[in-house]
Amino acid sequence: MVQIKTPEQIAKMREAGLVVAAIHEATREVAVPGATTKDLDEAARKVLADHGAKSNFLGYGGFPATICTSVNDVVVHGIPSEDVVLKDGDIISIDAGAIVDGWHGDAAYTAFVGSGHAPELVELSRVTEDSMWAGIAAMKNGNRLLDISRAIETYIRRQPKPGGGKYGIVEDYGGHGIGTEMHMDPHLLNYVSRKRGKGPKLVPGFCLAIEPMVSLGTPKTEVLEDDWTVITIDGTWSSHWEHSVALTEEGPLVLTSPDGGKARLAELGVTAAPDPLA
Repeated sequence: MVQIKTPEQIAKMREAGLVVAAIHEATREVAVPGATTKDLDEAARKVLADHGAKSNFLGYGGFPATICTSVNDVVVHGIPSEDVVLKDGDIISIDAGAIVDGWHGDAAYTAFVGSGHAPELVELSRVTEDSMWAGIAAMKNGNRLLDISRAIETYIRRQPKPGGGKYGIVEDYGGHGIGTEMHMDPHLLNYVSRKRGKGPKLVPGFCLAIEPMVSLGTPKTEVLEDDWTVITIDGTWSSHWEHSVALTEEGPLVLTSPDGGKARLAELGVTAAPDPLA
């Protein structure tokens, strides 16, 4: 069953989303050469405490931290540690969440540590982020879940990969519903699968975490012995971007973006819904 939210509930999710946005802002400042991924987690904990919010990552299935810190070939679910020291030239995806009055927010971004990154890494992050926005733009009244998957995959497949070949769209992980829990139905693939059908119709009150994960090589992954850390099986580096989005009568509202998605959606010819907290 897909949980449909009222406008009042979406406003609460917007509050949680803005806390997540604040975590992103704080961790960007800390993600520098010499910092540990534990330093990033501590920055996120402080934001949560300052906003009176709870972590939806800490303790989830036994996860021991408040954010996921996934460096280079780690796709998702990297565990913050004082033993992982960021180096100049690394890339890292930081996945963060928050709970406000029982309502969840969840979003991720890819950051560049230091400088001198190879052009293919810069392009990898751009393609991943832009595919997410293509998926968000497809979140329209009357569309189907499949339309979001198709928009994400189509965008990625149309981008030339530096050096040739194809980008790997990670197969084992994808987006999800979000609301009174962090992970809810439906599961959102980042590619089209004929086996999954068209999926449910999108209606006002539908909320999704849209999150493409893309590698420079294989779409295949494996989980390390800690039962959390997901890496590419060929060692190629990957990017991960995510936003939580609510569909309203007026269109999509990007709950975890400071401006509600207004600027980026306008570039795609889509009008973002008004911010209920404005």
